[in-house]
Amino acid sequence: MVTIMAAVPNMKRAENRVVAPRSLLRLQSWLSPAFPTGAYSYSHGVEAAVESGQIRTRQSLVDWVDADLRYGSARNDAIFFAEAGRCAARGHHVRLLEIAELSVAFRGTSEFALEASQQGTSCLATLRGVWPDPEIDWLSATLRQRCIQPMLPVVVAVRSVAEGVPVEMALRAFLHGFISNLVTAGVRLIPLGQTDGQRAIAELEDAVLDASEHAMTASIDDLGSAAVMVDLASASHETQYTRLFRS
Repeated sequence: MVTIMAAVPNMKRAENRVVAPRSLLRLQSWLSPAFPTGAYSYSHGVEAAVESGQIRTRQSLVDWVDADLRYGSARNDAIFFAEAGRCAARGHHVRLLEIAELSVAFRGTSEFALEASQQGTSCLATLRGVWPDPEIDWLSATLRQRCIQPMLPVVVAVRSVAEGVPVEMALRAFLHGFISNLVTAGVRLIPLGQTDGQRAIAELEDAVLDASEHAMTASIDDLGSAAVMVDLASASHETQYTRLFRS
């Protein structure tokens, strides 16, 4: 058993708790490439950036993803994840639904909206079918009643907290899964070798840790994006003639 001290005060389900090995295994399952969210079919604009020549090498791929984590849509998703996790841990369901609805609206392009909602819907359905939990059942039913699309960061945050995983630990794993998927897309598109792909993931470790630390002290008032090229790449990808990915 591994003792993990939560980074957020007053948490009901994950404060001063022992995180069970089974819970850590489940978190790994939910964020693994084998989990059927369809993450492999999205590049988050990387395909358009490769097509336009903005991403050509491992270093340019790392710089691109690093900027998104620190300043772009990935930064916003980290904040949504942390806020949703805190609300779930404290039983603030009204606030959680407000976060869920804002997360739907806070998408810069139609492809980013599809990427987050399709993965969120698939993740929610699989979690309910394989790892049922009252909290996730409530989230599914309430979002459906209010016509709010499930967004991936909100779904994973709520289920992780219900599993007893501290929010910050789950957030780090979530962001690592995000960057791993984009690097995998880059490996296919640039192309890069598998070892270079792993080098890229290693070089992004500081960005993942910094983004998660920032999100844990941020609030909804801190939402915003300065990674303009990422949003423009996504918008360009919507009309790109030849493509492998859906975003």
